[in-house]
Amino acid sequence: ITQYYQQNGYQVMLAAADTFRAAAIEQLQTWGKRNRVPVIAQHTGADSAAVSFDALESAKSKQLDLLIIDTAGRLHTQSHLMDELKKIKRVISKLDTSAPHEVLLVLDATIGQNALQQAKLFKEAIGVTGLCITKLDGTAKGGIVFAIAKEFNLPIRFIGVGEQVTDLQPFIAEDFIQALFATS
Repeated sequence: ITQYYQQNGYQVMLAAADTFRAAAIEQLQTWGKRNRVPVIAQHTGADSAAVSFDALESAKSKQLDLLIIDTAGRLHTQSHLMDELKKIKRVISKLDTSAPHEVLLVLDATIGQNALQQAKLFKEAIGVTGLCITKLDGTAKGGIVFAIAKEFNLPIRFIGVGEQVTDLQPFIAEDFIQALFATS
């Protein structure tokens, strides 16, 4: 996502708000270096809302165009982690009352119908505004994408079709439909 926005002329900063998973911060810092973007991070176990606040403060002071807050993956059944997302949203809105400007839910295409329940609960909890569907390069065809987009009136922003940086692409409906119905 960072690379996409950079290629479209945006100055981007990353916030390492996944303070739970081992090596998550280092992984994001590596991606930041590769893309030549600053990464605001604290230590593993730090308060992800504090990281997000610090990052937004830094992005605003540097007059950057876009801050991407990377949070830990979670299931909708993990109420304490859902509360963490609500806290991040609440804390950053203290610096910018219109923040966040976009809330992307990243869904794994291989989970099928479970994605509907995830989308429903995430939208209710934090106001998801768009979708990023990953793992469309595997056996999953991604038909669930249409059900989610229709049911919750959410635009699909990006799709992941591999593990390379260039494999995360903006969603273009016509291309997706062609690939969905292509015969091998």
